Amino acid sequence: MNLPDDDVADATATEGAPPSTALFMNDSGELALDTRRALVQLLAGPSLDGRRHAKLWPVLLRDEVALRKRLSELFLELVIDRDMQVAFTRQADTGDLEVPLLLRRAQLTFIDSVLVLYLRQRLTHAEAHSERAVVSSDEIVDNLTLYERAASTDRAGFTKRVHASVEKVKKHNILQKIRASDDRYEISPTLKLLFSAEDIQTLTALYQHMAAGEADPGKQPSGDDSEEEA
Repeated sequence: MNLPDDDVADATATEGAPPSTALFMNDSGELALDTRRALVQLLAGPSLDGRRHAKLWPVLLRDEVALRKRLSELFLELVIDRDMQVAFTRQADTGDLEVPLLLRRAQLTFIDSVLVLYLRQRLTHAEAHSERAVVSSDEIVDNLTLYERAASTDRAGFTKRVHASVEKVKKHNILQKIRASDDRYEISPTLKLLFSAEDIQTLTALYQHMAAGEADPGKQPSGDDSEEEA
């Protein structure tokens, strides 16, 4: 069939063109809806968890290359642990190149730090025994009393600070509340990626010195609960 010149031009322009990905008015994005949702979850953080985000996990794996490309444009790196089904973003190592920082580093108090250390150790123990990493509020307080003197506070004040730290790590999804339980939590496997074995050894040595009332040779603890970057 012979087509008019204008129709031939329209057919040629349309042939082989990718399907439109516009989702709303003036949308110039190229990613599909589910891929954008995975990207937003990574940016919103703190992680994309295969158990909690069951629909987004296969999308992440399918479109990993495209997601890495988008994150690189923001000077971010995508970290994926396929065994644990956890992914998150972190600032890319740009060397001497000065770049804006999109991610803010969490400020940890002394109590926050020892809580994270304890949770990391519990996670390691649970994995070694093929168990769920579950912990209760009372267990956390009991195990952190070792550092009560180093925190320079009374028992009531110390317990209050521990509970405040628990709330902080809950906001970052490091602790996830177990359904039908008021004070039991599962430790997120993301914590294993955030702190290496070397980090744990260093922190353990430091806090053991502090709990014993000794000054660490490399650091001079202030004795209060002031915030520091971690």
